[in-house]
Amino acid sequence: MGPEMPALLQRTLEKAIALAQSPVAGYVARLRRARPLASPAEIIAVLEKQYLAAVTGTGAAVGGVAVAPGIGTVAALALTGGETALFLETTALFALAVAEVHGIQVEEVERRRTLVLAVAIGDNGAMLVEKMAGRGGQQWGALLPDAIPMSSITAINKTLGRWFLTRYGRKQGVLALGRIAPFGIGVAIGAAGNRAFGRVVVDTSRRVFGPPPARFPDASTVTIIEGTVD
Repeated sequence: MGPEMPALLQRTLEKAIALAQSPVAGYVARLRRARPLASPAEIIAVLEKQYLAAVTGTGAAVGGVAVAPGIGTVAALALTGGETALFLETTALFALAVAEVHGIQVEEVERRRTLVLAVAIGDNGAMLVEKMAGRGGQQWGALLPDAIPMSSITAINKTLGRWFLTRYGRKQGVLALGRIAPFGIGVAIGAAGNRAFGRVVVDTSRRVFGPPPARFPDASTVTIIEGTVD
């Protein structure tokens, strides 16, 4: 993994966690308006389906550029950085939207960082939060507002950030090489690789937030994590 990959991942992560809360809430609201009788579990199922379709499609698209030997390979390499950014931004939107359905609005930057990094890394990331926050068991998403002190969040993010840059960067480097394979092979590698990453994110979000709530929270019961998004 060259030195440019950690820098790219850091920049794309910062952009992903800077996503304003209003588009997240609007995304969930649009899904609910389109499905007025849907339960929280059904809305989360739609979020998962749309997320997996989005990340699978971007992986296939970048791989597809390499079908044209020579020109396609160069273009695919150039697009991989943008595809990585799109994957992380889509992952952040998904994680924050699931939190929204659970009645949690994560607006403070460092707490967002904890959530996005943990779901992107997978079970190891989620378990680290559980251990360092001193919380036995899973479903710590609801604890982000006030049960996990900022001193713990800072320490957690330092370790998660290091894991993210090394492990995710290494995996993305392997996928980048696979995507530039010509003759359509890159399409399959890109789609399958991104879907595998997406599956990890979906499974980890279930661990972090637990079962969907029985009903949607009204405005008076939504838990807001105060702070500004730079």
